[in-house]
Amino acid sequence: MIVLAGSVLPVVPVAAGVFDTQVLQHVLMAGPIVKFVLLLLIGFSVISWAIIFLKFKLFKGIERNQAHFARAFSEGRSLSTLYDQAEKSARSPMTEVFRSGYMELTRIQRERAEAAQGGRAAPFPVDNVVRAMQKTAHEQTGMMEELLPFLATTGSATPFIGLFGTVWGIMSAFSGIAATGNATLATVAPGIAEALIATAAGLVAAIPAVMAYNYFLNRIRTVNTKIDSFMIELINFLERKAEKA
Repeated sequence: MIVLAGSVLPVVPVAAGVFDTQVLQHVLMAGPIVKFVLLLLIGFSVISWAIIFLKFKLFKGIERNQAHFARAFSEGRSLSTLYDQAEKSARSPMTEVFRSGYMELTRIQRERAEAAQGGRAAPFPVDNVVRAMQKTAHEQTGMMEELLPFLATTGSATPFIGLFGTVWGIMSAFSGIAATGNATLATVAPGIAEALIATAAGLVAAIPAVMAYNYFLNRIRTVNTKIDSFMIELINFLERKAEKA
């Protein structure tokens, strides 16, 4: 409020609205190259946010499914029961790793049974199961990392794309000043403002992409750590079983 000559005048909060309108005007008045840069940055930003939402949904499902499966394994259920659960439930890296290990284990047991019928004593190669699970674990890591390189590219490239638009816009503004010979602040400021919008747009696209990229890498490391712990427990179980065989 403003007190003037005994009267109280309200202050109308129009600054934000005026600023937004001016930004829109600057965008509309920008040159074709700057507009192309802005459209390109908008495209990067839209795709980045789509990837972010997809990955959020993916990791939410992965962590929920892995928690249920790890709980079932810790309860001491049989491997066949765990396999049935893995087949019926939604796929997750841990269940896929278990499925590959269980299928390799089934093949080994079948070969041992055939060898026993032929009077031969076949070894129990736990290493084969380990390699099968490790192969699937690497494949699942690659699956979780899909589309993340685009976020990294967005985070590293869009600031420079925006800077290119800014440099081009400033060059165009100074070219116009040189042509007209009028170098007052009123003529210089609009062109520079149009150019700086490109830098701001580049940062708006880059910052969420970088933050999301680092966040999802951390989620992937967390998932892989849980998978490694599960594999160690399963291998210990199989080795104890091999010693009794």
